[in-house]
This record gives sequence, C-alpha cells and structure tokens, in this order.
Amino acid sequence: MKTGIIQQANSGNREENISRLQSKIRSLAAQGAELIVLQELHNGRYFCQTEDTAMFDQAETIPGPSTCSFGLLAEELQVVIVLSLFEKRATGLYHNTAVVIEKDGSIAGVYRKMHIPDDPAYYEKFYFTPGDLGLHPIDTTVGRLGLLVCWDQWYPEAARLMALAGADLLIYPTAIGWESADTTEEQKRQLDAWITVQRGHAVANGLPVIAVNRTGFEADPSAQTGGIRFWGNSFVCGPQGEMLWQAGCDEETEQVIEIDKQRTEHVRRWWPFFRDRRIDAYDELTRRWIDQ
Repeated sequence: MKTGIIQQANSGNREENISRLQSKIRSLAAQGAELIVLQELHNGRYFCQTEDTAMFDQAETIPGPSTCSFGLLAEELQVVIVLSLFEKRATGLYHNTAVVIEKDGSIAGVYRKMHIPDDPAYYEKFYFTPGDLGLHPIDTTVGRLGLLVCWDQWYPEAARLMALAGADLLIYPTAIGWESADTTEEQKRQLDAWITVQRGHAVANGLPVIAVNRTGFEADPSAQTGGIRFWGNSFVCGPQGEMLWQAGCDEETEQVIEIDKQRTEHVRRWWPFFRDRRIDAYDELTRRWIDQ
C-alpha cells in the first residue's frame, strides 16, 4: 500500500494552511498514494499553548466544513484521507477528533482522542473531553486503520487494543515539540523516547506504524513560555520496528512510502507474541495502581 504523509509548518492563516494541504494531497495522489495522513489539528496553529475561550470558535461539527471540503477532494482523487479536527460536539462539549474520509468522500469512521495531556504549553484538558468511542479500528478500502492521536502514542494499552481488534496498521497524527527552556540533551532524550515507544508498539503488535508530526516554530501568545519548536521527524516503520522512512526536524515535506501489509503475517509467525500472552494474569492492568 502506498501511503502519503504531510509534515507541515502552519501559520495563523487557516485558509492558506488548508490550501497548501490540499495541494500536497493532490501531489501525493499523483504519485500513487492510496492513503494520506495529515498531522494533528492540521488546519491551524496549535492553539493549546494557552487557555483562551476564544479558541473554541475554531471548532467545527462533524460532518462539517472540513469533512465536506476534504471529502470532495478524496472523491475526486480516489484516496483515503486521515483528518485531525477540533470537533464541536455540542456547546460546551469538544473533542480532539480524527476522521477517516473514504475514497467516495464519505466518512468511514471517527476516533476521539482518549488520552488528554495537561502540561505547560499543552493545555489540552481545557479544550478537549476525553474520547468516548473506544479503541476500535476503522474499516476502509485500504484496510483496517488503528487510529490514535498524539498523547495516545505513549500508551501501549491503546496500541494493543487496536491490534487485538484487528487493525492492519497504527496511525498517530501528532503535534509535539520542544519548549525553548529544554537543554540540547533533554531535547534529544525526548525525541528518542517518542520514536522508540512507537517503534515498540510496532514490534509488540507486529504492525506497521505511521506517525505524522508538524514542524516549525509557534510562539506562545501569552509569552509565559518560549513557544514550541515542533520537532517533525514524522516516520513510518514496519512490524519489526524497522524504519521505512523518516523526515527531518525542520523541513516541510510530503512523501509516499510503500508499506507491505502482508509482512505482518510473516512477522507474527516468527514472533507469536499474541499466542504467548498470559491473559489469565493481566487483570490488574485495569487498576490505577497496585498498593503493596
């Protein structure tokens, strides 16, 4: 399967951001991409650096403007597109939501981000209600997509549940970067950890992983921090964690990567981790903590 990814630096001009994304989608489709994945909250800047009620004006319904415009493009180009939107479910109820658009322009499925961070410059709990749709792959004409979003990528339980439900691959639209106060050594540790944990999900579940991050610098509107330099490094790895492609840190890029979905079958025969799971001993995983 030919998969297209778009790593983009966004400005405050939403129309211009969307226009550039759509142009890149056309380019990837012309190169044969069947599935195209966009970064987290791709229409605008990463607005969660501050807690500002005016930002809720950016939220949209699903179906809504983005699913309509990208849906028309998906139908025209006959590609499956993974969107990442600020969803307005109801007044006072909002989600960080990924949407899969099928080749005919319809909505194949929706996933609402389950794990919501709350850190300096990442005040997502102010904006997003945790997802309530569970961890279920979305069926499409290109396969069963195990769709998760950003902070979800640190949790092996989420990846495992998607795999157990029959996902063909794991997909992580992402917006993550460095705060200016981080030392060079700490920056390297964070980036290495981000890549390593997701490659670990690939290995543990015998599945390809697609992680699509944004790039560029975005200032903190409150000036309380030095802003975020998004570290890019979008990548695709195979079911043994092998790197199939990786973007740079500061570059905008669109790329087509070929994924051999049949390789999962071979890897799981060599490494039958699912066979050897001790499901009789895992009950306590659902506890918050095990007191000694």
